[in-house]
Amino acid sequence: MPTVCLRGGCLTGPNHAAAELHGFLAFLAYAVRTGLRYQVVGYKGKQARDNLHAFDVCTAIMAFAERPRPAAVYNLGEERGNSVSMLEAIERFESVFGRKLTWEYMDEPMRDDHICYISDTRRFRGDYPGWSPSKSLDAIFEELADQGRA
Repeated sequence: MPTVCLRGGCLTGPNHAAAELHGFLAFLAYAVRTGLRYQVVGYKGKQARDNLHAFDVCTAIMAFAERPRPAAVYNLGEERGNSVSMLEAIERFESVFGRKLTWEYMDEPMRDDHICYISDTRRFRGDYPGWSPSKSLDAIFEELADQGRA
């Protein structure tokens, strides 16, 4: 049976049922949009993550389904091209929504959190050279903001 393990970093997109500790871009968009008080936890807000749109996850799955490599393990993400820090994301959503986020800083980072998580997708891209993410970070921000405007 052709199986695969796709290890995603920060996966996001419209209708993402984000929570405070998972799906930080969608939850941050929600917080700015609704005026929810937000907590930035550790690393002075400079922790960075790469973000991959759900559509691009689907196209990666389709690429695998067309040419499966049984028992393969791949990282999925957008590497540095779609990486953003917490402070940068706050600033971008404030600009998109035209309002300031009310937030507080907690100095102690979450247990087992990374200051930086950038996916290494060379193995997947090597096996599936026709695949590449199609949604830029700008497009992701706009889409998450549009979701709240509807």
